[in-house]
Amino acid sequence: MLRCAIYTRKSTEEGLEQDFNSLHAQREACEAYIKSQRHEGWRLVRTAFDDGGYSGGNTNRPALQELLKAVERNQVDVIVVYKVDRLTRALNDFSRIVDQLDTHGVSFVSVTQQFNTTTSMGRLTLNMLLSFAQFEREVTAERISDKIAASKKKGLWMGGPPPLGYDNIDKKLVINKTEAATVRKLYNLYLELGTVRRLKDKADDLGIVTKRRKQRNGKLTGGRPFSRGNLYQLLSNPLYIAMVPHKGNTYPGQHKAIIDQVLWDDVQQNLSGNAVDRICGTNSKAPFLLTGKVFDETGDLLYQSQADKIGKRYRYYISRRLVHEAHRHDDGWRLPAKNLETIVISGIKELLGDTSQLMDELHPGQENLTDIKQLMVRSKHLLGMLADGEHAATLEFLQNVVDRVELSRNQVVITMSKKALVALLNDGHDLNDQVGDGKVVITVPVTLRRQGVEAKLVITGVNNNQSQPDKQLCQLLARARLWYDQLASAEIPSVRAIAKRNGVVESEVTRILPLAFLSPEIIESVLRGNQQDSMSVERLKRLSPLPGDWKSQDILIDNLR
Repeated sequence: MLRCAIYTRKSTEEGLEQDFNSLHAQREACEAYIKSQRHEGWRLVRTAFDDGGYSGGNTNRPALQELLKAVERNQVDVIVVYKVDRLTRALNDFSRIVDQLDTHGVSFVSVTQQFNTTTSMGRLTLNMLLSFAQFEREVTAERISDKIAASKKKGLWMGGPPPLGYDNIDKKLVINKTEAATVRKLYNLYLELGTVRRLKDKADDLGIVTKRRKQRNGKLTGGRPFSRGNLYQLLSNPLYIAMVPHKGNTYPGQHKAIIDQVLWDDVQQNLSGNAVDRICGTNSKAPFLLTGKVFDETGDLLYQSQADKIGKRYRYYISRRLVHEAHRHDDGWRLPAKNLETIVISGIKELLGDTSQLMDELHPGQENLTDIKQLMVRSKHLLGMLADGEHAATLEFLQNVVDRVELSRNQVVITMSKKALVALLNDGHDLNDQVGDGKVVITVPVTLRRQGVEAKLVITGVNNNQSQPDKQLCQLLARARLWYDQLASAEIPSVRAIAKRNGVVESEVTRILPLAFLSPEIIESVLRGNQQDSMSVERLKRLSPLPGDWKSQDILIDNLR
């Protein structure tokens, strides 16, 4: 008897309240398929594994995790889904899940696509399908990014919460005269007072608060005292001089300026001067960015230590047991502060730069393009702030958002407050009713290298135990298979038509098409990232003529130089 568990998923919560929704439809189809296999000994496991309102971009789904636990407890023999993308939309996640299923001898079946992982060809087909799904997702993200870039070059504001001084009217920035006067006052006060810290104190004394906004649900947010980070963003926001920022460049905007160029230049010069002072050590009372946040694998807090040698200051994070206990501890940590802080900031920047992952972490289940676009705009502001390296703003960001940094020999785990991160991405607005007290966890794989008593962490990549697939090679194989399927199904009548649709020459199509017939072993090695180092896109396209038998293909690939 084969025990069959059904897994269903729906990306959004819309329609789940209906008596018969998408989850029910998926389950009904899967149950019918299991009944059709009764002669093979298939029997339904009555436990329901349903994830309603969860994206397929990651595996952080309660029902899926419960299903995988059932697999580990040997309570399931076959997993049945309506379509492959119900299980996952990410190729890396799919590979890990299939490896876990193989370890416990569990098969995987898609009822509408009529294949399973009990055969090598079934697994190859699944890998190819997921390659297409991932390729489509990445292309969509690139299109959105390209559209935003093109729009900003034209000076268009791309949405999100308008900054203090502007209102969003018909998707355009229009000056709010009352708020604009407040912005000018803050700029002038900064020049008078000289530092953001003093400006914050003065703004609090004057009762100056953040922009008040009305959310879609009617709730009023904002109207709170400025933080130093808020003020830094306000003082360095080029929107106020009618310029639109994008990836380090600015373009003339189509909205009106609030700040004149002379005042802007004076403020930026003063901000830059303060940044240089901090680098030179004149603001070194609190140079550590992760004070009280860093712990090692034993749970021991890492203290801050600094030493001066030949006029140069060295900063370290040191395990508490090395500081307070007399006897030697060989397992204690002594890390250069800059090394650890750079790794933590890099991990956070990678999350902020990955809109898909950020949406899955903060707003799971939402796939609205407007929300994605607005999140991209907001995250770019934070990315810019971290890239600028302004000490006070970076310090405040890390102290407010990061709850804990845990060290081990092969990874750095960064735990952040979801509520604090969402508030920053929404310009400091209180979203407690919409976001719980959850955590956002970032894992950065590292290698520990020791030099005497000092250690250094080196980022090693996404996974220490598994090579990272070559994105261009995977896309090349996916393109070959797609073009072949289009020809075989007569969706596109000829090689010339394929070339015209894709904007390439016919010879390019004829070089790529034969790659659809590579052996399953070669394709799987590319998808897993285990292909030989000499394999490249151009070398694969030059494999002409490609042998028809797989053994000859393997010999040809092995001789690539």
